[in-house]
Amino acid sequence: MEGVKTTVSQRPLVIFTKSSCCMSDSIITFFRNFGANPAIHELDQIPRGREMGQALSRLGYDQTPVVFIGGKLMGGVNEVTSHHLEGSLVPMLKRAGAIFV
Repeated sequence: MEGVKTTVSQRPLVIFTKSSCCMSDSIITFFRNFGANPAIHELDQIPRGREMGQALSRLGYDQTPVVFIGGKLMGGVNEVTSHHLEGSLVPMLKRAGAIFV
């Protein structure tokens, strides 16, 4: 769990993915369209990726992508979409320093 905590504290927008996940590509593009530059960690490509995946699983996320904004767990695609539709996503990104406009 410490690896995940350390990783998400280093950047305002962090996305854990797997290289085989098509939704991961979509969510990355979604955030980039807002002008964000997310830190992307492909769990099947990085050292300790399996350990981080297990930590995310303990948080309730067995599938990728898993998004953290400002060091806080946002969730997966459904949660990100819900926040966007509610109008709360962009303010969260601004407060975290992930976007500036």
